[in-house]
Amino acid sequence: MKNNSNLEDTNDFKDLIYIVRGVQVMLDSDLAGIYGYSTGAFNQQVKNNIEKFDEDFRFKLTKKEYEEILKSKNLISKIELTASPSTKCDEDKFLISKNLISKTETRGGRQKLPYVFTEQGIYMLMTVLKGELATRQTKTLIRTFKEMKDFIIDNRALIGGQEILQKRFAQLLK
Repeated sequence: MKNNSNLEDTNDFKDLIYIVRGVQVMLDSDLAGIYGYSTGAFNQQVKNNIEKFDEDFRFKLTKKEYEEILKSKNLISKIELTASPSTKCDEDKFLISKNLISKTETRGGRQKLPYVFTEQGIYMLMTVLKGELATRQTKTLIRTFKEMKDFIIDNRALIGGQEILQKRFAQLLK
């Protein structure tokens, strides 16, 4: 996993947010990179403060859920690979994608299923992770989630209209 500790724009974080069990979540490994920790050290900090992380703040993925996220990450890497004009950049992204897959399929990769953190869990991380980087990155994450909520609210008429069209189309097919 690349180090994400220099990501400070809300757009940098949007590709790291997934929908699992109907809620927006982020992987422990992505959050660890954002905050400048190894995944093990990050999870140890959380474990040392586990009373702050209820099941609706942090939960472990099932194998199927994790495979879906990996497919999504692989798809994003492939899209970036074909869209990039630079050959060197393409090679780097291919290696990242290849590395992501191989680590999970062979020994030496992730041995346990990952934890994911909900928006509330990310807010709770503020009370656990200290320092200037942690504060800066948490503020950016909060802004990212707010932007995403604002987008949904601003476009709810379109989203609702789409659902109505889908229902009508399904009725016509019957």
